[in-house]
Amino acid sequence: MSISTRSDDSVSLSSGVEHRRYSDTAPPDSAMIETSLRAEARDVYGWSNAPGDTYGVHEHGYTKLLYCTRGSIDFILVDGGRVAMMPGDRLVLPPRTPHSAVVGPEGCACVEGKLPP
Repeated sequence: MSISTRSDDSVSLSSGVEHRRYSDTAPPDSAMIETSLRAEARDVYGWSNAPGDTYGVHEHGYTKLLYCTRGSIDFILVDGGRVAMMPGDRLVLPPRTPHSAVVGPEGCACVEGKLPP
């Protein structure tokens, strides 16, 4: 199974962060996204947040692969970049990439995992 994206919708930011927008006309299937993620990453889990929730600046010691499955969430990079995630979008955050996040007005649900080094 694969997630439908177009290569021209992939954006690599200067910090090595990669954002790939979901481009299919049908709504994304969260079960299919999770299945695809499990084939690529380890320690996969899902989480959700209420509208307006925030995460302060933090970083991870691993490469994070994340998909938004419902609602929206913006990831803010310390270099000023902002990645607006919508359902089906894919985000790769390299290790030790400082970032914060703001959940959109409808809340959000995401699944994420750790990519191998």
